[in-house]
Amino acid sequence: MRKPKLLVLILLVLNFTSCQFSENIYLNEDGSGRMEFSFDASEIMQMAGQQMSENSGEKDMDSTFTFKELFDEKRDSIASLPLDEQEKLKAIEKFSVHMLMSEKDKKFNMDIFTDFKSATELQDMFSALNTVGNLQGKEAAKINDPNNPFSAFAKGGNSKLSYSFKNGVFKRQVAIVDKEVQKQMMDSLGQAAMMFANSKYKLNYHFPRRVKSVSNDKAMFSADGKTVIIEYGLMDYMTNPEVMNLEIVLED
Repeated sequence: MRKPKLLVLILLVLNFTSCQFSENIYLNEDGSGRMEFSFDASEIMQMAGQQMSENSGEKDMDSTFTFKELFDEKRDSIASLPLDEQEKLKAIEKFSVHMLMSEKDKKFNMDIFTDFKSATELQDMFSALNTVGNLQGKEAAKINDPNNPFSAFAKGGNSKLSYSFKNGVFKRQVAIVDKEVQKQMMDSLGQAAMMFANSKYKLNYHFPRRVKSVSNDKAMFSADGKTVIIEYGLMDYMTNPEVMNLEIVLED
């Protein structure tokens, strides 16, 4: 498949309102790790699988690539963009993508992932993913587009998101900047809100040691006690992202 068509498929998934989203973090003892966002967009295949196959020229695909590879073919066009837009695209280059599509099985799954050296880097990664979701041709759309689930956490957005992992304590903290702006953003969803109603946002956090306590009473645990799983309706999460504030304490 040609790389421009891959980019079209990525944008389709990120801007499709009825996906299932998973935020997966794999932490090492030194605070480094891997961040992965998983999108189950199989509903797209159920609704328009044949049309997608005709447009992309592919009925089945199992491919892994980087955004750097996608952008290498468009270096001349990217060089003509304003400097701040070039910097946004540069931040995305380190992300890899695994895409699995099957028209027969009606499956369309995508994982976007990258490694990090410290949990504090995760906020910038959210901003980078917001840029991916808002790419339209050569330009990025406005920051507060509510149809992009990452837009609330972008730099300049209406929420401040931060992560930390220190002395065996992991924190995920969200603060809404302006409650009224948040309400206006949700009101602007219109009919899209009905589609979001069937979508879920799940956290899957994997730690190097067993978990001692979690501040969220919705948390579930893996059999070995090292993984925390929390799931909310996507609309609940987008309306009040503070519901997923977390403090996770690991055993000594």
